[in-house]
Amino acid sequence: MPTKPRYPVSEILISADEINALCRDDMAMVDRVISERLKSDVALVNQLGHYIIDSGGKRFRPKLVVLSARAHGYQGELHHLLAAIIEFIHTATLLHDDVVDESRLRRGKATANELFGNAASVLVGDFLYSRAFEMMVVVDSMKVMDILANTTNVIAEGEVMQLMNVHDPDTTEARYIEVIHCKTAKLFEAATRLGAVLCERDQSQEMAMARYGMHLGTAFQLIDDVLDYTSSSDDMGKNVGDDLAEGKPTLPLIRAMNKGSPEQTALIRTAIEKGGYDYIDEVQAIIHETGALEYAEAAARREAELALNELGHLEDSDYKQALISLAHLSVDRNS
Repeated sequence: MPTKPRYPVSEILISADEINALCRDDMAMVDRVISERLKSDVALVNQLGHYIIDSGGKRFRPKLVVLSARAHGYQGELHHLLAAIIEFIHTATLLHDDVVDESRLRRGKATANELFGNAASVLVGDFLYSRAFEMMVVVDSMKVMDILANTTNVIAEGEVMQLMNVHDPDTTEARYIEVIHCKTAKLFEAATRLGAVLCERDQSQEMAMARYGMHLGTAFQLIDDVLDYTSSSDDMGKNVGDDLAEGKPTLPLIRAMNKGSPEQTALIRTAIEKGGYDYIDEVQAIIHETGALEYAEAAARREAELALNELGHLEDSDYKQALISLAHLSVDRNS
């Protein structure tokens, strides 16, 4: 039986605005590092890099580095560099993702590949990866290098795994969760783990923070799956039903196929195999009728509870309260 969470997911201790205020000075320094390290002698790298970095992202992953480091009592400055590295890796994955998915909209703006072309997007993504590894050298820690090298490798594997699942209606829930762990949650895991590594915490505390990040990232992605069928385009910054249009069998679709009638299952299978928006209205109706959204949301809440169970080693502080609250905020959001 899973252990009861130390902190109920429904308990929000610090609001998103308060978390942002708590991190404001640190995140200003992270933004400064990002701006400095983004510079290149190649004009297109500067132009495209700044376009995607400055396109309205919440800096959620670098913020996790800051919060984890501060929650462990870190007083240095390397967390700013590590947070910027995490953001560069994340941005590189977005650039590559949008090319693979042929996406045209992200965060309410045209994607970089839509404006600059696929070739430029892929190559600038490569630049961000390589620049991130240059920055890792400055940290001068083989452990940090090992964690981040493994992270980028696992993310790449997750991308390939997702590609194999596209237009495959036989994708199982277990296969899909594995994709989430590799493609999305792995970077969350690295971000929170690095905070403990900077403070030279023991292996048990380091791995507790890694598990916190993994569960948090999984919860975050599962709610993204729900929002793809429930939120508005304005809230999400992308088109409603994009996952279905791209032929991606996410958890709501997988659950709906398992619970729906033979006719409903056949329709969803066809929608996944063909992609596009032709079946979006029918699929949304089936997802609601079968309780698939509630199922996916419940799975996200379980992941958030598991994340909370990993924070017991931290001394009480505003930063710990922020990490607790983020587990709640990851599942109670509309974008």
